[in-house]
Amino acid sequence: MLSTPNNSLTKTKIDPVTVQVIGGALKTIAKEMAHVMYRMAYSSLIRESEDLGAGIFDAAGNTLAEADSTPMQLGCLPGYIRGFQAVIGDNQHPGDIIWNNDPYAGASHSPDVALCQPIFYQGELVGYSGATAHHLDMGGAQPGLMVDVPDVFAEGLILNGVKLYDKGVRNETLFEVIRQNVRTPFQVIGDLEAQVAACRLGARRYIELMDKYGKETVLLANEELMNYTERIMRSQIAKIPDGVYEAESWLDDDGRHLDKRLPVHVQVTIKGEELEVDVSKSSDQVSTAFNSAYSGALCVSTHSVLRSIFMDTDVIDDVPVNEGAFRPITIKARKGCIFNPIKPAATFSRANQVNTVADLIIKALAPVAPKQTCAGSSANIQFASYAGLDENNEYWVYIEVNEGSYGGRPGKDGLDAVDFSSWNTMNNPIEDLDMHIPMVCEQYELREDTGGAGRYRGGLGIVRWNRFITDGFMTMEGDKHTVRPWGYKGGLPGTPANLIKNPDSENPEFLTSKLNGYRFGAGESVLILVPSSGGYGDPLERPEEQVLEDVLDGIVSRETAYRDYGVVIIGRKVDSKATKKRREEIHGTRGELPLYSH
Repeated sequence: MLSTPNNSLTKTKIDPVTVQVIGGALKTIAKEMAHVMYRMAYSSLIRESEDLGAGIFDAAGNTLAEADSTPMQLGCLPGYIRGFQAVIGDNQHPGDIIWNNDPYAGASHSPDVALCQPIFYQGELVGYSGATAHHLDMGGAQPGLMVDVPDVFAEGLILNGVKLYDKGVRNETLFEVIRQNVRTPFQVIGDLEAQVAACRLGARRYIELMDKYGKETVLLANEELMNYTERIMRSQIAKIPDGVYEAESWLDDDGRHLDKRLPVHVQVTIKGEELEVDVSKSSDQVSTAFNSAYSGALCVSTHSVLRSIFMDTDVIDDVPVNEGAFRPITIKARKGCIFNPIKPAATFSRANQVNTVADLIIKALAPVAPKQTCAGSSANIQFASYAGLDENNEYWVYIEVNEGSYGGRPGKDGLDAVDFSSWNTMNNPIEDLDMHIPMVCEQYELREDTGGAGRYRGGLGIVRWNRFITDGFMTMEGDKHTVRPWGYKGGLPGTPANLIKNPDSENPEFLTSKLNGYRFGAGESVLILVPSSGGYGDPLERPEEQVLEDVLDGIVSRETAYRDYGVVIIGRKVDSKATKKRREEIHGTRGELPLYSH
């Protein structure tokens, strides 16, 4: 599925200035497409959280440029395009808008709908403009999200290679099918039209680019930009010693068999300037929706984390974001494992599995790429949907992404309240919730005193406490209740997730990490605690002034400062003499520091 250089084009030279100008134009087109979606979308998940993707692709589906939104939405678009190409072949025309949300044909999961417009120039197919978005509802067994369903058919409306617009003409029958099969038709259709507008804009801008520079020049620039990115990626991989690097962890359960943890194993093999990731030793596929699509989820998350490791913009500036970065990478997952399930296995709740893979890739490479990696991160997405019926007996659905955190890293503390890896979604503002949904947020803040201690402390997750005003129900796609983010080089592990019903009552109930249509009565509430991440380096080496600042800021408690950092704080000042004595005590009794701590 990965692209290969077009040798017939690369025989012709093109000046580097023109290549850069066209590359900048492509990036601007993708950003403008995403901006259209932000401004036009109806649901807060797209409008506020920016759970969307937009980009320009060549005729083979290779990424030429993408917007600065959610990598999980962007990276799967080549798979979407190749998926519908296999169905409709040459039956593509100017003005078409083609739908694909099939997780067995490139989709990330079924509510992530891709709409793509083939771009024709002088009668020739020259590329695609594509836009993805996570829709509030596609029908199926549960509103919003779902975990425990028997197969992919229970996930709702799934289509591939179907035209929402045919030669520019709106397919009213398909729109009516959508309207009659989703719980929130007003928002879903409005969001689809926002995607259509983005695709139309992208196609128009790409044609204008060819009008200005000529078709052959643009196509040559496209190939050279991908080749350049490939060369950079290969050069960075080649800096890592050849070898096989492994790491493993587990997932809490599959949402049904709560006493059975699921192993996740990652093997990274580097040979020269090429890299292979193999997850075949991971769990078999499961009987719920807690599986991950191979192309649209596993490959996307793997590509995303490897790009962040080897092509961090803080180290390598202004490398074009395109398919060339993925040419040196091979991804393997045996058929029938949780990362490459056999149809019709359900694949709806795929996020925590691929986040765990991304975290384990970092862990496996940390000893040989120490400046490009961090300690254990949240590796988690606590993806929650809330739903109920309004006064007209019609559904309301609200979906929120609860932010994770990053582990400590060389020279810096971990990031607080930031989605991990290929998720880059924004938070849903409390004001948006209060204005549109019969719920209220009681608390929304950093999860204090939970990051792993280290020379560079682990980042903090968040606390979010939501209360139902009317009867409703909730689905939670969560994990990491039984796993602590790992500390590195003597850093201490972070804090796992938790989910509590009615935390302010006399009998609070600790819930499992996954809920499937769990019912709440009016006035009942749920407290979401997102994992905080692992520390990096010896906590005793953290300057006492920084520990004091953390205590004064409410990030670290005085007890943690004393216990883990060996810092004695009296009033608002450090007692340096007592701190020196305390640190000597800890140092003399703790033994050799482990490379990893759990």
